[in-house]
Amino acid sequence: MFHLVWNRHLKLMSRIMVSDVYLKLLFARSFALARTTWMSMHSLVGDKNIVLMGPPGAGKTTVGKIVGQKLGSCFIDVDDDVLEKTWNMSVAEKLKDVGNEQFLEEEGKALLNLSTSGNVVSLTGSNPLNTASMEHVKKNGIVVYLDVPSESIIDRLQLMKVDRIVGQGPGTSLRDILQYRKQFYKKWYDVRVLCENGVTADDVAEKVLHAVKRYQDSYSDGFISTRSLRCNKDEQKSSIKYFSDVVVEGLAPDGGLFVPEIGLPKFTPGEWQHLLAATYAERAQIILERCIHPTDVPASKLWEIIETAYGQNFTCSKIAPVRHLAGNQFLLELFHGPTASFKDLALQLMPQLFAYCVPKSCNYLILVATSGDTGSAVLDGFSRLKEADKQRIAVITFFPQDGISQIQKSQMIGYQEGNTKVVGVKSDFDFCQSAIKQMFTNSDYTGFLTVEYGAALSAANSINWARLLPQVVYHASAYLNLVEQDIISFGSPVDVCIPTGNFGNILAAIYAKMMGIPIRKFICASNQNNVLTEFIKTGLYDIKGRKLMKSLSPAVDILKSSNLERHLHLIANGDGQLVMQLFSSLENQHYFQLQRHFLEKLQQDLVADWCSEEECLDAIRSVFNTTGYILDTHTAVAKVVADRLQDKTCPVIISSTAHYSKFAPAILQALRIGEIKQTPLSQLHLLNSYNPLPPVHRGLLETLKKNEKQNYQVCAADVKVLMEHVEALIQNHFMKVF
Repeated sequence: MFHLVWNRHLKLMSRIMVSDVYLKLLFARSFALARTTWMSMHSLVGDKNIVLMGPPGAGKTTVGKIVGQKLGSCFIDVDDDVLEKTWNMSVAEKLKDVGNEQFLEEEGKALLNLSTSGNVVSLTGSNPLNTASMEHVKKNGIVVYLDVPSESIIDRLQLMKVDRIVGQGPGTSLRDILQYRKQFYKKWYDVRVLCENGVTADDVAEKVLHAVKRYQDSYSDGFISTRSLRCNKDEQKSSIKYFSDVVVEGLAPDGGLFVPEIGLPKFTPGEWQHLLAATYAERAQIILERCIHPTDVPASKLWEIIETAYGQNFTCSKIAPVRHLAGNQFLLELFHGPTASFKDLALQLMPQLFAYCVPKSCNYLILVATSGDTGSAVLDGFSRLKEADKQRIAVITFFPQDGISQIQKSQMIGYQEGNTKVVGVKSDFDFCQSAIKQMFTNSDYTGFLTVEYGAALSAANSINWARLLPQVVYHASAYLNLVEQDIISFGSPVDVCIPTGNFGNILAAIYAKMMGIPIRKFICASNQNNVLTEFIKTGLYDIKGRKLMKSLSPAVDILKSSNLERHLHLIANGDGQLVMQLFSSLENQHYFQLQRHFLEKLQQDLVADWCSEEECLDAIRSVFNTTGYILDTHTAVAKVVADRLQDKTCPVIISSTAHYSKFAPAILQALRIGEIKQTPLSQLHLLNSYNPLPPVHRGLLETLKKNEKQNYQVCAADVKVLMEHVEALIQNHFMKVF
């Protein structure tokens, strides 16, 4: 490549009569250009091979040749350049001669003889079935998986008149063997390239180069604090945080929240449509591997974590199904997890990521503030870790003693084991959340815990990026479900309506739009603690003298919205100084006013309203009377606001964030059932007698039977007292450092 560019410039200079000075200048520039072009391409490959993997018909050979040409590297086709030269016969002849099993064995042995570096290699479709040969290839190669839809592969093979591939026996369809092989492709690839329908080989080659470049450059996936000041590139590189760092640390040292420095990746419409036939776990894998650098969590490990999170833990196989409610309103059911709330979608995954990312030699205490649902979801998620991980990871949950439902309380206290503790606080959620932030930013306290007990603090609230990121998946998946069900075509807009107090759930939907999901309007639904609604309408965030009011929807009883900080950082184009000023004002003066041009930007696709207690109960009763379906109190808030704000020109997806069983007294009140029995268990049995849709949550019934008489500690609203509880758990669980 270098010599070709150089020769072209020599010929050009020989034809042009210019002064000696200009000739020398042009010569120098030409040499620099040629050298830079060659060096940049060579540095991408280095001494590593780019190894293309995928099913037969995926285009590995065609794409490999193009990639080789672009890099000025040799292209090696394993079929032609390794197997046939080793066997002195064609692959088809060999397969016919020895049969499937022996073919795979001999194919693997032949690949062990491949010794090359800095080149582009195209594997056979069956190479990944041989462990030894793939381990050999990976030692000196970056394995790129060309992920082509099975339908496209079948069509291509039919055009090529291929009616049988390696491993396919009598009675086995081509579709079955392609599905069988996917488990092996998932095991070996370093990066995946989605090859959507209609994409050209040149386009795929560019995608391969982009994916390899990202793999080689971990700086591209760095994180910054929402309050970080702009600095030069050298300073940025020295202070950069990676995914594993932000998972472990939770909150940034300056009190801000971590966000990706260059934003979120964007999928093309074709790539999204590639996911239509995928399971929820497969969608999660593809979305998250674009957001998590493979040097932090390799693709094969990420798949193992996702399978653990979404394997047998959910009562619905679709994990987060979309149900038609009425008219053009659809419910995104997010309550099929073990603790019956949307928090499970992230908190079955996040603990597994956390355990993988934390240093094995350190002890970590997870601090949790909960307004109801987060606590039990965190405790359940971390209770599923391996025993070795439990020994070095503990969890303490603080909740407002009188600010959550009795069933939510019963859920949490049932998880108290050796490495977990639950504490009721005589205050509200905002105090619990603020106390945790104070502990994180108290360097004397955190330093003492590290020195004295070898323990560090982390967070599992949605201030932790690994808690927020998985929520993007279900918003994207909900849209894809509507497309898959032929309710809309891809590209048609939808609105989403989300009950929220901490802004995390709705922010995840905003991120889904940034990644390419066609969401038109985000409808923020508040209850009587409507500080978010007022802010979105006026730009004034004012909590001076404002008291938190207890409501029927306690999970959104929040006045200080943590994740709003991330959204303001986004609309302020990453101005960390402005974000710091706004939230310092909120902390010290208890209010801030957003400038008009930022407010206009905020309101471009975000609207808000709130729902009274009476309206909430009326909505539950009305929906049940007309459809037989029971909304929980939070979903009812969203339903009321959606009815008020949606313009009915497109579907609206309402996030159903919890199962109604968690709020049985309010549901019984809404349905005007005369006798409301006292114990949570009897309340659920009473509801169950009405044959509701969906049925009463079985997991909650079992939890209540088990936890009716469990005890827990209650403390005063004093940060020092909370710190004492933290230290006590650390003392009891982790070995003291002498």
